[in-house]
Amino acid sequence: MKLLIEGVWCADAEDTPALRLVRAEEAKRFFRSAVSADGSSGFQAEPGRYHLYVSYACPWAHRTIIYRQLKRLDDIVSMSVAHPVWTGEQGWCFFESDLSTKDDAAGFDYLYQAYQTAKPDFTGKVTVPVLWDKKTRTIVNNQSGEIIRMLNSSFDAWGDASADFYPEDLRDGIEVLNTTVLERVSMGVYAAGFASTQANYDRAVNRLFDTLDQLEERLAGRAYLLGERVTETDWHLFATLVRFDTVYNPRLKCSIKRLIDYPNLSRYTCRLYDMPGVAGTVKLDHVKRHYWDDLGIGDPAIQPADPAVDFRHVA
Repeated sequence: MKLLIEGVWCADAEDTPALRLVRAEEAKRFFRSAVSADGSSGFQAEPGRYHLYVSYACPWAHRTIIYRQLKRLDDIVSMSVAHPVWTGEQGWCFFESDLSTKDDAAGFDYLYQAYQTAKPDFTGKVTVPVLWDKKTRTIVNNQSGEIIRMLNSSFDAWGDASADFYPEDLRDGIEVLNTTVLERVSMGVYAAGFASTQANYDRAVNRLFDTLDQLEERLAGRAYLLGERVTETDWHLFATLVRFDTVYNPRLKCSIKRLIDYPNLSRYTCRLYDMPGVAGTVKLDHVKRHYWDDLGIGDPAIQPADPAVDFRHVA
């Protein structure tokens, strides 16, 4: 696996139990700060100060790209795009190409350099998205769920304050549904695709589609998951659904149904895609290049679930 160990980049390290323990501790302790409008968090919101490192291929990073677009923060928070082919020796790379950009914020060629700069002895995976502070040359945060909440409100002095995806009156419902969507769908596709045994795969894929069935029912009488307003939970789900038929169904063996087999979920995904600015954030060429790279996905001996097709049906 690719990661930093005590600040040294390792392109092919063995993931031992001891290393997993250190990684888990480091992930809890570092890169979990916040940008706030009043600066009370230690990071004051300012135009031009912060930078996003992203990949269009990654659903977690995609959420931050959507928020940057919908909150009209393009000129407030700058952005560098990593190349979707991640399996080279250096991991996430920045250079000028049809699928990537140079890093004009800090001049990094590789994302791991940002982690080394922020914490020279860091041990852990190097992931997108990253919210970078140009002023102090450090990583503020690398958790997509926390970054999108900063983008949702901390920069409202410059962005579109009317776009609020975490409204106070819906927060309880958002938190409950986030648990379902993130654990059972957003992570569920990977639990199936990276399963190490047939039994684990069978449990994961059935849990995933049971949840999609429930969400299909939920959307029968409403435009969005919590009614007529788009919320944070919708963007969590959208980033998975928009990739579903392109990569998760064929590549991660999420094979029982396709998105297009769910009428309500399909209409819902199209409704979100059609919101002004969203379509430009969906780059399936990046997604395909990333997921059809050699990511070590699952065990090839695991048999995918049969599609839910009744061949006895006669038209």
